[in-house]
Amino acid sequence: MNVFLCRADEISEGEAKSFIIGEGKGRRDVVVVRRNGNYHAYVNSCPHQLMPLETFPDKFLNEDGSLFVCSTHGARFRVEDGFCISGPCEGKSLHALTVALDEGRLLVPLSSPA
Repeated sequence: MNVFLCRADEISEGEAKSFIIGEGKGRRDVVVVRRNGNYHAYVNSCPHQLMPLETFPDKFLNEDGSLFVCSTHGARFRVEDGFCISGPCEGKSLHALTVALDEGRLLVPLSSPA
């Protein structure tokens, strides 16, 4: 089952936003970024210590919007695939989620990550 996050036009090019979906044990923090017209979604959890990437709401990206930066230990992840290119979890990846675009609405799966 997919859950509605927001309208696609609510995330500007080069912007990332977080969303809380589900409840109880199924509750997840999700981050969605729009880059080069594409939407990418990940579980908002750094693989190093399973902490959220951002300290301040929706502050995920470096200056040019090409990398997520973990505010806890500085790990850097490519926006397009979530792969960590530097930091304490180098070589690992953020857990990617499939983004569906349906009549201008962004949807992601509600089921728990593997």
